[in-house]
Amino acid sequence: MKGYTSETIRNVALLGHSGCGKTTFLEAALHATGVTNRMGKVEDGNTVSDYDKMEIERGYSINTSVVPVLWQDNKINFIDTPGFFDFIGEVNAALRASEAAVIMVDAGAGIQVGTEAAWKACERYKKPRFIVINKRDKDEFDFYKTFGELKDRFGEKLIPFSWPLSVEIDEELKEAIAMADEELMEKYFEGEDFSEEEILNGLKKGIAEGGIVPVCSSAFELGHGLEGLLDLLVTYVPTPYMHGAYRGFNDNNEPVERMSVVDATPSAFVFKTIVDPFVGKISVLKVVTGKLNSGDEIYNERAGKMEKLGKLFFLRGKSQQELNYAEAGDIVAVAKLQYTLSGDTLCDKNDIVRYLPLDYPQPVYYVAIEAADKNDEEKMGTGLNKLREEDPSFVVERNVETHQTLLGGQGDIQVSVILAKLKDRFGVTVKTVPQKIAYRETIKGSSDVQGKHKKQSGGAGQYGDVHIRFSPSEQEFEFSEELFGGSVPKNYVPAVEKGLLECMAKGPLTGCKVVNIKAVLYDGSYHDVDSNEMAFKIAASLAFKKGIVEAKPCLLEPIMKLEISTPDDYMGDVMGDLNKRRGKILGMEPLLDGGQKIVATAPQSELFDYAISLRAMTHARGSFTMVFDKYEEVPTHLATKIIEAHNAEHEA
Repeated sequence: MKGYTSETIRNVALLGHSGCGKTTFLEAALHATGVTNRMGKVEDGNTVSDYDKMEIERGYSINTSVVPVLWQDNKINFIDTPGFFDFIGEVNAALRASEAAVIMVDAGAGIQVGTEAAWKACERYKKPRFIVINKRDKDEFDFYKTFGELKDRFGEKLIPFSWPLSVEIDEELKEAIAMADEELMEKYFEGEDFSEEEILNGLKKGIAEGGIVPVCSSAFELGHGLEGLLDLLVTYVPTPYMHGAYRGFNDNNEPVERMSVVDATPSAFVFKTIVDPFVGKISVLKVVTGKLNSGDEIYNERAGKMEKLGKLFFLRGKSQQELNYAEAGDIVAVAKLQYTLSGDTLCDKNDIVRYLPLDYPQPVYYVAIEAADKNDEEKMGTGLNKLREEDPSFVVERNVETHQTLLGGQGDIQVSVILAKLKDRFGVTVKTVPQKIAYRETIKGSSDVQGKHKKQSGGAGQYGDVHIRFSPSEQEFEFSEELFGGSVPKNYVPAVEKGLLECMAKGPLTGCKVVNIKAVLYDGSYHDVDSNEMAFKIAASLAFKKGIVEAKPCLLEPIMKLEISTPDDYMGDVMGDLNKRRGKILGMEPLLDGGQKIVATAPQSELFDYAISLRAMTHARGSFTMVFDKYEEVPTHLATKIIEAHNAEHEA
């Protein structure tokens, strides 16, 4: 494939709910342009963009794929994205590399969750967009009914579109074009007609600025509407240069802007990494400025290392087409970069730039995992690290308190895909296990106890004696001494404090960390010969174990703060569910795009499945964020069960 310039390149993200026809559209486009001799079908597992073994088995997209289509001497780089919300990180990355988006809508299903998510993503990234009502061959197809629903949901900027346009455009479109330009607005109010050039330029400006969203229909499975849409995209999608400046920072961390022009030093950002079992790691790049050549050396800004580019190639699904160079605005791939990860910027070492990072949402769904075979623990860790290169939207954490490995993502579909990839690619079977809670222990009362350690076994003995008062504290640990008369020599006081601190790692109820304790050393005794630091350390530990039990110990649980966004229709269900989870509503406020934001707290133990439950309750229209807030006392009846379970586990 020949190289293309910024003027002849269009980068378009394909968005929409799963099953809306994105993959079918690409199959139709490739067939119509002679790339394939027949259209593949998702159900047959033979499509160009859904080539991954797991995608074929599951029957839906789980990865972003790049599929260039040549049309009228232009190259349209379509970036096909998964339709499930679990893979929103893939959508965000695709939009970063695109100048516009096509949102597919199933004519039979209408506005689905994926439709709304796609629109919100375009709004967030301020991307021009086109809406295609697909599957118009369905019996229930009614363009204006679906269009009306879309317009009610997304606003007056939606305009019905047909191709080719004529000078005799309808009044609604004429008004929308006029809104894009002051001169055209004057002509409109004076009742003058627009020229073809004015219509063209007005539409380009209106679409690029987001004031006009064309809406058309199609039946790609039958080939209907395909050529019109490709013409539309070639004509009205902004070129990479028209995209405007790409923002970033220089090596002094000062803001900079770079236009997508070839007459500049080379720079690119990596928006996708593919871990291929045969080729190795493939980095998919958006060339922002300049020109990349096969064999060039280029600087990785994050790693601070030079990378040697191998052979550049275009991706079309899993197929690769080599080329010698790629110019500003194009999307290209390169294999086996040593230091490069998704989100990295590659640039000239003498003209350093760091483009804005990719936007990955914070995980909201965690599971505890372990290798089915304990001997595979290391292999599991290696596999997860490799998969994170491909999908940085999930996290792997080791909880040092519970000693569990936690896998976090957007939902159960993403997690199941990750675990399936571990087995398929790395031969590691991973199981999920009940997630443990990092409880805390504290005291509600006070105690005054003696800790005495005396040991004599021939020769030098050990002697330490302390009297300590324990009480609750606002601080995690508060220690002081009120000694008089040399009852405990000053040089042994640090040993007492150290002995107490070591004991706080393991409380008497469940073996969890003890917090919010005040300890006052006020008396004791020593032996001139047998006393030493170790003896006083042991004496302090004896006092601690006795004193905490006498001071009414209790169990604390982590409380999370939630911000939940939900449409008004589901408010009652969401609030009722929070009550069942021992949640507390702190406040509510309306959202700009409709619906409500609920601020609440709830125990972590009640929220392990919340991502799945909220999605079910709100038909996937609700979302939430969650952060740790504080520790609170566990209700007595629950604390008793937790302590009993702990004791049973350790007695077994």
